[in-house]
Amino acid sequence: MASFFGAIADDFTGATDLAGLLARSGVRVSLRIGVPDEAPRDTAPLEIIALKSRTAPVADAVAETQAALAWLQQAGATRFFWKYCSTFDSTPQGNIGPVAEALMATLQTDQTIYCPAFPENGRAIFMGNLFVGDQPLAESPMKDHPLTPMRDSNLMRLLAPQVTRPVGLANRHVVASGAGALRDRLAALRDQGCAHVVVDAVANDDLVTIAQACQDMVLLTGGSALAMPLPRLWIDQGLIARTPRSADNAFEAGPAIILSGSCSAMTNQQVQAYLAGGHPAHRLDPLHLAEHGSAAALAWLAAQPSHATPIIYATAMPEDVRLSHQSLGTERAGRIVEDCLAECAREALRIGFRRFVVAGGETSGAVTQALGVARLDVGDEIAPGVPWCFATSEGKAIALALKSGNFGNADFFDMALKALPHD
Repeated sequence: MASFFGAIADDFTGATDLAGLLARSGVRVSLRIGVPDEAPRDTAPLEIIALKSRTAPVADAVAETQAALAWLQQAGATRFFWKYCSTFDSTPQGNIGPVAEALMATLQTDQTIYCPAFPENGRAIFMGNLFVGDQPLAESPMKDHPLTPMRDSNLMRLLAPQVTRPVGLANRHVVASGAGALRDRLAALRDQGCAHVVVDAVANDDLVTIAQACQDMVLLTGGSALAMPLPRLWIDQGLIARTPRSADNAFEAGPAIILSGSCSAMTNQQVQAYLAGGHPAHRLDPLHLAEHGSAAALAWLAAQPSHATPIIYATAMPEDVRLSHQSLGTERAGRIVEDCLAECAREALRIGFRRFVVAGGETSGAVTQALGVARLDVGDEIAPGVPWCFATSEGKAIALALKSGNFGNADFFDMALKALPHD
């Protein structure tokens, strides 16, 4: 079956987030980890390629995304989506804008929209400004993100240094006036030469309006929630059909492990809540890892009883993160932690763990690649934007939940384990 919709996500948790929301439509979703080496086969109507490019240099991110686009076009896709974080994680030197412009050039389209809103998870855009809950982005915990500190809430100002053509706004008043009004606004901006349009959204109804207005655009960009209404619109037009979901919920019996590299405010709460439950826990210190490697973490993991649900985490408060970054450098500190968690994932698989709950986009990328996972089948959501997924690693059927740092409630880890018991 040829694909119709092809999405490219800039990290692995973002890809599973998108997959979970699209799967709500009842249409089959297939998630590829990295650009496949082989030609498309067994494709789904909705195909997603997960990259690990969020903080990659612009040239690398553009090259990877173009390769993903070429594969999706070969698979038959005619509508495309560039998915980035709902907190628009990108500095002025970031790659959201450059990647979008490169995709526009290849697809020969002169306009796209930007809408990272995700109302279910407290992400809203009003007058071009992004809010996290009740806080403007620049006043939220994202201001202290170790890799992409967000010090401005205005998406137009964030985007403008990254692109070569004008940036405009379709504000909440336009969206509230309906799909026709939004189409008229986009057409007027196009006539003015405006290629990049930030679109306000504060509620799910706004996302439906935006989808109705933009469903025929060859390229859309934004957070996962923007894509959620699209499949139902295309079903109504007869462009795609509901199909059996690809996940069969099959995985081998075995214990679960939590691997957390995210240092977001929410993941800090989730780790503390899980620790309060008395579960076995091992904290990773980047400075110790830099000097001694992963031996202590691997030895601790090997000593855990088979009935345990341990957590290995590098999650820390912003001041502790700053100290390790000052000593090691931001890139090295992150890489050391990712490498250790990847080793722990491989060891966990070897000794019988079959369920993996992973917190953090970079961590999810490192763990998934370490396990050699090439494709995920999408199951039920644990929380908005976080589904259980199923894959094969070294011949073993496993389950993975890849959680973006800020997603889920404080009890997310317990919720994930209860949602997929091993018996």
